[in-house]
This record gives sequence, C-alpha cells and structure tokens, in this order.
Amino acid sequence: MALSKPGILRWCCQALVVVGAGAGLAAAQSASQAAPMPNSAAPQVWTWEQVKDRFQLDNPTLLADKLNIDESRAQEITAFLRPNPNFTLSVDGTQISPDQGVWRPFAGTFESPSISFLQERRHKRQLRLESAKKATLIAISTHADVQRTMMFTLRSAFVSALEAKAVLQLAKDNIAYYDHVLQIGRDRFSAGDIAQIDLDRLELQRVQYESDLQSAEENLEDAKIQLRTLLNSRTSLEEFDVVGAYDFNDQLMPHDEFRKIALDSRPDLKAAVQSVDKARTDHTLAMANGSTDPTWSAWYTHNSSNNNPFGINTLGVSASFPLRIFDRNQGEKLRTQIDINRNERLRDAAEAGVLSDVDSSYASVASDLALLRPYKAKYLQQAVRVRDTITFSYQHGGASLLDFLNAQAEYRSVELNYVNLVGSYLTAAAQLNQAVGREVMQ
Repeated sequence: MALSKPGILRWCCQALVVVGAGAGLAAAQSASQAAPMPNSAAPQVWTWEQVKDRFQLDNPTLLADKLNIDESRAQEITAFLRPNPNFTLSVDGTQISPDQGVWRPFAGTFESPSISFLQERRHKRQLRLESAKKATLIAISTHADVQRTMMFTLRSAFVSALEAKAVLQLAKDNIAYYDHVLQIGRDRFSAGDIAQIDLDRLELQRVQYESDLQSAEENLEDAKIQLRTLLNSRTSLEEFDVVGAYDFNDQLMPHDEFRKIALDSRPDLKAAVQSVDKARTDHTLAMANGSTDPTWSAWYTHNSSNNNPFGINTLGVSASFPLRIFDRNQGEKLRTQIDINRNERLRDAAEAGVLSDVDSSYASVASDLALLRPYKAKYLQQAVRVRDTITFSYQHGGASLLDFLNAQAEYRSVELNYVNLVGSYLTAAAQLNQAVGREVMQ
C-alpha cells in the first residue's frame, strides 16, 4: 500500500533522527561512563584512589594481618631480655628435739641468703634480637605481599563495577535506539507500509534488549556488593557508586622494564631474600648456643662458721660451668645449616615465580591491546555505519527485515565485545601490577 506525501515526509524525518542518534551513540556512551549514574538518593561516588585508601583503612582481613607485624615487634622485646637472677634463702641449724635435757631450738639457727646469675656468652642475647628483628622484616614483607594480592582483588572488583556500568549504559542506549526504530515501524504499519508480521517480529526483538538491560542492572548490583564488602562498608547500594576512566592505554613499556621493577619491588621475593638472611643469623645463634655459659653465685651466712668461732658473718662465692660433653647443640647447628640451604632454594623459586608472573601478565595485556586497537580504530565505526545504513535502507524498502535484525545483532555484538575487551584489559593491567608488585599501569 503506497504512502501519502505527508506520511513519507514524516517517516523520512524520523529515520534521519534515528540515524543521528546512532552516530552520536559512541560519544554518549563515553560521557556516561565517566559521569556518575543519576540517582535520586545522590550516591557517594568513589574514585579508585578513594577506594584504595578506604580499603587500607577499613578492610578487616588486611588489618588483622597487619597485627602480625606488631606481634613480631613484641617478640623482639622477649628476645633481648636478660636471664633473671635467682635469689635463694637457706635457714639451717634449728634444734628440733631436746638433747641431754637441753632444748634451745633457735640458738644455733643460721640464715644464708644467696643470689645467682647466668652469664650468656658469645653474644647470644644480641643474636636473638637480631634474629627477631629480621623476623619482623619478614613479617612486614609478608604483609605487603598480602596487601598486594588483596589489592588485585580490590582492583578487579572496581573494574567489574566500571564494566557493569558501561554495559548497563550500552544496554540503555541500545534499547533507546531500538525504541526509535520500533516507533517508526509502528508508524509505517499504521500507514500500511509493512505487514503485521513484520511489526510483530520487530516488537518481539525488543525482548532481547529488555533482557540485556535487566542482566546489566543485576551485574552492576553484584559488582557493587563485592566492592562494598571489600571496603567493609554498610552503605546501601543506592548510595554507593564508582567512577573512573573506562578505556585502555595504547602505550606499553618494554617487557624487560617490568621484569626489572618486579625483581626490585615484589614483597614475596623480598621476604624470601630476608628469610635466607635470618636463617644465617639463626645458624650463628645455634653455634653460640653450643658454648658454655657459667652461673655465678654469691651468698651471705650468719652464725655458720665451725672452723672460725669468730666467723659469725661470712660471705661465699661460687662459679658453675656445665660440662658440655654430650650436648653441644649439634642438632640445632645442623638443622639451621640445612635451613639456610632450604631458604636459598625457596628464594630461587620465588624469583622464577616472579618472572613467570610478569611474563604471563604482560602477554595478557599485549594480547588485549592487539584486539582493542582495531576495534577502536575501525570496527566500532564500521558497526555504527553498517547498523545505521541498513536501518535507513530497511525503512526505505531497500533491505529486508532479516538484514535489519542481523545488523542490529552485529552492532550489539561488536559494542559489547569492545566493552568486555576493555574490562579484560583493565583486569590484565591490574594482574600485571600485581605481578610487578606496585602500580605501574593505571
């Protein structure tokens, strides 16, 4: 059935509006990703730096692990303590029964207080303190490694939230665009330009866009919940939002630069090196513990001398030396020597693991960039151009309904693949930061 001239003019104007809306979709999507989502509750919007600071202050797992450092510092106090002196009070010479009719129980009682002290030789106390301090350094490095691992989890959750926002905005843009097309289809049906079956197929296709929108909203809620949990926040989802650049950096440092930074920065590798150093100190301490430590004693006695009737008040001293004939701490000496070798092997394994992590993460980032570059340079523009051209052609009778639906599906697929690829790149960049040991890619 032919259209009247006013109907043709109205339909063509609507088609041009739709084409213009499609051409500006990419710019609108980019702007929406950088701006906070509108919400009547005026949500607090968190940047990555704010999320990271809040995480370090409030995450209970991270705070609990940090207490290991304080415990290790407390053990330094214990390690440097001197042996306590011993005080002994002896009382003897008290008559407990009459003898030859005489009973003077306290006449011959004498008191003898004494004090003794263990002298530690060969710097045992200083070596214990040195070992404890090195254990504290290992605890600091271990905590930094826990923080490194958890920071990757946090960054992944943050990227997931940004990706979910980008997918949600894309779903909103797609359904808004399709609603324009659908309205034109209804107008064409009212004018008799298309059949009822074509309009039904157009309206049925909207179900897919509704499904995409619902799934995107659910994924965004899940991402916010995960991020909010890591921050130990009780804020409602309506009052919680994140903002950040959802894009990729085309520049990538040389591979060897990342390897060098990792060998200098990875806290688990530092802990492995520090463990070797502590094992050597422990071996030196084990050698020192095999030496002889004398015990010095001194005592005072009242009314004790039988050899000298005038020696009522006397002073005595003694020195005790253990004869280390059998026990010379041989087991600990051997164990600590073996422990040095074990920690050296673990250090080598840690270094190999660091380089492997960097190589794998670098390959992931490079692979994502290889896919993203043609998308940004060519495929996104082509997808918009093909969709808008087929749409215009379909509305003018130059393309079939199947061609139109295929073009819509291809556009959705290309745009969604691009958004997901950006998310994959940002996650891979976070993985590379974790592998290196500090943030080298934003």
